[in-house]
Amino acid sequence: MKTQILDSLSLLSRLQRKPHEHKGDAGKVLLIGGSAGMTGAIFLAGKAALYSGSGWTILGVLDSQAATFVLDQPELMIKPAKKDLIMEVAPDVLAVGPGLGQGNLAKDILRLALMCSCPLVLDADAINLLSEDESLLDLLKKRPAFQTVLTPHPGEAARLLKVTSEKIQANRIDSIEQLVDVTRSVVVLKGQNTLISAPDHAILCCERGNPGMGVGGMGDVLTGLLASLMAQGIRHNLSVYEAVCLGVELHSAAADFLVNKGTGPIGLTPSELIYELRELINIK
Repeated sequence: MKTQILDSLSLLSRLQRKPHEHKGDAGKVLLIGGSAGMTGAIFLAGKAALYSGSGWTILGVLDSQAATFVLDQPELMIKPAKKDLIMEVAPDVLAVGPGLGQGNLAKDILRLALMCSCPLVLDADAINLLSEDESLLDLLKKRPAFQTVLTPHPGEAARLLKVTSEKIQANRIDSIEQLVDVTRSVVVLKGQNTLISAPDHAILCCERGNPGMGVGGMGDVLTGLLASLMAQGIRHNLSVYEAVCLGVELHSAAADFLVNKGTGPIGLTPSELIYELRELINIK
């Protein structure tokens, strides 16, 4: 199958706020993850959601000591990750995975996430758990195809397909087709020339981005960004699929804008990219 070039930045115009809009119009995002030693991942995702326009950004954190990490970002609401958190918060969009870990609580939360009705982003350990438990994968397949987004890097994709990451990279087109078939979801296969596909949709290729994005935390930022755009899209005529296309291109474009300004590519950080996302989103 041939790929088409991703060209979605024109969708930004739909996110423009009217004077009467309030935080409810920008959506409520719940992100769950941040097990011990991995709290940075969930805070990067949360900060990306906040700075890209989410009306509420709530973090469900597995590490009970993690609140001290966000003293400089009081807008992020921190709650302990527990089994009834999703029902308690009732988010517009849910994202699970950054720093989640693979313990029993993580698996229980993922199972409940797959059973909820709101749009869902799955990344990192959420994908790894799917690859290890057929019952979780079965729950995923029962969800509406365009209500779930998976964002695997080649290693996570390889675990889902029971192959090596080298095989994923050797034929990325075939790999994303298989991933869509296995998961029946919107799939973002990260890496150089990130690919996007979904059931009955053409494969899109993002030609933006640079080697500075090859650093831990970039995927967490993408997860938060996608969840934020999906939440804003609910009241701004932007579908889940369109939000994913816009988010992937914005993420890579922000990295390119930073390099063009003289930041990186070596040493470019996910935290810097978050601020660039806000600037790009607000360009008139």
